[in-house]
Amino acid sequence: MVVIERDAAANGASIRNFGFVTVTGQQAGQCWQRAMRSRDIWAEIAPAAGIRIEHAGLCVVARRPEARQVLEAFKATDMGRACQMMEPETAAARIPALRQQSIVGALWSPHELRVESREAVPRLANWLEASHGVSFLRSALVKEVRPPAIETTRGTVHAEAVVVCPGHDFQTLFPERIAAYGLTTCKLHMMRVQPAMPTPGLGTAVMSDLGLVRYLGYAELPEAQALMSRLRAEQKAHLDHGVHLIVVQSADGSLVVGDSHHYGETLDPFAPKHVDDLILDEFDTVLDLPGRIVSETWTGTYASAGDRLMLVDRPADSIRIVMITSGTGASTAFAIAEEVVADLFGSVSQEKLS
Repeated sequence: MVVIERDAAANGASIRNFGFVTVTGQQAGQCWQRAMRSRDIWAEIAPAAGIRIEHAGLCVVARRPEARQVLEAFKATDMGRACQMMEPETAAARIPALRQQSIVGALWSPHELRVESREAVPRLANWLEASHGVSFLRSALVKEVRPPAIETTRGTVHAEAVVVCPGHDFQTLFPERIAAYGLTTCKLHMMRVQPAMPTPGLGTAVMSDLGLVRYLGYAELPEAQALMSRLRAEQKAHLDHGVHLIVVQSADGSLVVGDSHHYGETLDPFAPKHVDDLILDEFDTVLDLPGRIVSETWTGTYASAGDRLMLVDRPADSIRIVMITSGTGASTAFAIAEEVVADLFGSVSQEKLS
């Protein structure tokens, strides 16, 4: 097996994210099931690949009664069976940095895992190469895919079957087929926040009300409509910039914080401060970390679609084009990979991949 990578090292969406394997809140059905399966794969391979699990679980805080109603409705679904509703004092005891007076309840999920993407992805590649004989051809642009030949800028690679993962590059390979899906690109803002003084670790990921109208596992519940109405009245600017809050912690105590969502055909590379300020506004409302500073900012870009979370296209029996079109790659990609490989060799029904 050979992986052909256009960059010298992973440099795109796979390392510009939270490293947060999110299960709770994913859309009911296949997406949630894939996230559960991917979480299990991460848990299995991380120790073997020398990848540190930074923390586990998720605390979704409710700042408004309407948000609590969404969380309680989610808890009552099959996806919420292993989750636990918490009163503000219980949530604050679990996460001392929470502003207890700012929340009316919280949902605790045990499912999630967090890795440091910029370290985990290279370690994963090294492990695949050393332990499983996978070859990596880096700094090589694929120009044409016609099995058994793949033409690259570093010569011809021979393969009987090919999986094309173009990310948000819609033009280089199979542009006509990709164009048929009407994709766009999404840009998000991310940052690293340093506490001003040593504080108790979060020990888990943290989300808040704004995430309940973006993550489809919550947003598709009837109870989310009342929350959306209130958010439109109280946090319209946040919604206009696609802001919601995810906070995860790194081994050094710093926090990876985000994010926002802007969509377009070609997005500029700039990260205006006022968007970061909206993210930090929600951060400071939920967490009490006086004197915290932003030590690093960056943007990420990924493919997006309004009608699907991922796609698998079949230009030929021996070729698959696979694209995550929802920003859920870290959470679902391992399960999708299993399905695609099985499908490519004839052991998965066609209707499962959609």
